[in-house]
Amino acid sequence: MIKIKRPVVGWILYDFANSAFATIVLAVIFNRYYAEVVAGGQAGTMISLPWGKYSIPGSVMWSFLVAFSTAIVAITSPLLGAMADRGYLRKKLLVVYCYIGVTATIALSFIGRGDVFIGGFIFVIANLGFAGGNVFYNSFLLDVSRRETFGSISGIAWGLGYLGGGLCLVISLIMLKKPQLLGFPEGHFTVSHCIVLAGIWWGVFALPTVLWIKERTKMSKEIITLSKLTSEGFNRLIRTFKKIRRYKQLVRFLVAFLIFNDGVETVIIMAAIFGAEVVKMDAGDLIMFFIMVQATAIVGSIFFGWLSDIIGNKKTLLINIVIWLGIVIWAYFLGWISDYRTEFYLLGVITGIVMGGIQACSRALQASFTPDGHSAEFFGFWAISGRFASIFGPFFYGLAILISGGVKSGILVLGIFFVVGGLLLVRVNEDEGIRAAVVSDNNIRV
Repeated sequence: MIKIKRPVVGWILYDFANSAFATIVLAVIFNRYYAEVVAGGQAGTMISLPWGKYSIPGSVMWSFLVAFSTAIVAITSPLLGAMADRGYLRKKLLVVYCYIGVTATIALSFIGRGDVFIGGFIFVIANLGFAGGNVFYNSFLLDVSRRETFGSISGIAWGLGYLGGGLCLVISLIMLKKPQLLGFPEGHFTVSHCIVLAGIWWGVFALPTVLWIKERTKMSKEIITLSKLTSEGFNRLIRTFKKIRRYKQLVRFLVAFLIFNDGVETVIIMAAIFGAEVVKMDAGDLIMFFIMVQATAIVGSIFFGWLSDIIGNKKTLLINIVIWLGIVIWAYFLGWISDYRTEFYLLGVITGIVMGGIQACSRALQASFTPDGHSAEFFGFWAISGRFASIFGPFFYGLAILISGGVKSGILVLGIFFVVGGLLLVRVNEDEGIRAAVVSDNNIRV
């Protein structure tokens, strides 16, 4: 049974808080604003290189920024995690990353047409605050929950995250489309106001996390300099790699996660394009579609999180992967039951449910395989798998579109990620992975 204590509530609410950034900045509003307005849309931005001048389309500039910032997080996460575990700095680093991200998000509201590089720089800082802070945030799952309730706690947090992102998006839509409902004249609010809302939302709802979460281990009186902390962080990483055979099941899971999460991330990234080009949905239809997906993801997160505590994280993940495989096959044969639009909405409902489920269960299984005292370090490795998932999937999907000549035909390639990832996950021994983590809890001081 889950005991709802302040640290648990504080941890859960951080998902509710930072999902405003994920929704408003990364997924729906700022991304389009930067690509189409700031960076010049299809006409793009002229870049001078030693071998000539090139016009880079806005969408390409945006993708470069996302890739660059997430690559920084992927590269630095294990080392920063090891340093945070050694110096008991997880909470301090979480707070620092969080409010750097909040400040940079609010600063994005001042970006206008032509501010390509300063706007890009500020976005990179904001995304570093978001993605980097999540490494330390995820690691606190081991502090606020027992292994027996990792799935339920993770599921509730993911569910509230989708709720927070959805509510912030709904308020933003009202601000832009129906400001009269808030007592303001038509046209009063702009995209900038929505971005400010996302920053304030993140900062305010993160306060319970800041106030109620505490490091489980008290810091010693030893004074550790930055150079010593960095050196010891490197040493912890080296010793972890030397003893990686002890965590064989964790390594297997991380490889499986990298592959099946490629499919998940690509579906999320490409859903709007698929809806626009295949189903012929306009911008308003797509926004309503994503609000619906957010709502169903709440249900999926909580349900599959609860189920994973009953039957195990691995079995629940495999159920999710099978459903994901069915989704991409259905998308390829879209229209075989009803019209495209009706079936696309049905797919959206199912996708939302397993989108929340697979993310909640993946985080819970990672936590189950993580030894206490190394949570930030090991979630740093998890972050690497998650970040690389944003690279390979879209690349191969785009390649499939080039070869097949259509967005709909290219969707089938995503099924390969779910098949291969699922087969690798089958080879993971969940009980053995948990035992390795528990033994490390008691005997290892890397």
